[in-house]
Amino acid sequence: MTETTSTAFDRARTGLWVSLQKHLALIYQAEAAFTKAVAFADAFPFLASAVEAELLAEYDRQRSALRDLFTDETAQLDTLTKAIRTKGYSEDEKKQLYLLLLGYLDIAAAVFERLAVQVPVRLPKDAELEATQARFERVRNFARLQVKGMAGLLC
Repeated sequence: MTETTSTAFDRARTGLWVSLQKHLALIYQAEAAFTKAVAFADAFPFLASAVEAELLAEYDRQRSALRDLFTDETAQLDTLTKAIRTKGYSEDEKKQLYLLLLGYLDIAAAVFERLAVQVPVRLPKDAELEATQARFERVRNFARLQVKGMAGLLC
């Protein structure tokens, strides 16, 4: 490995770390707003008819914001995964980047899971959300595969 390649990789790793921290801040901010919006519910799924209209409207706003963030983050993560795969870094260097990404994905998954859990009893089917969830899991599984490698899956 040349000095230039190492320097480029170090910049990429640092850039990814800084970027993921910024994205985590956005996710935590959206999670805090969503948590505040679902504070009225003691259990899930909840009866929407038992909730004041104003509280339900705020819940819908915050759920929509979290859902939109989930969609945007997933699209960016998919693009990032493809970018890492096509870069000329060594396999060990790529593994380091995927490991950073996987840590972020695991944290993000815990937040975005709330979109499926903290819901009213009757929630209309959301095909776009389902597609995003499937895409997110594909990206997550791909990153996990890159970190573990094929040998790790066979053990």
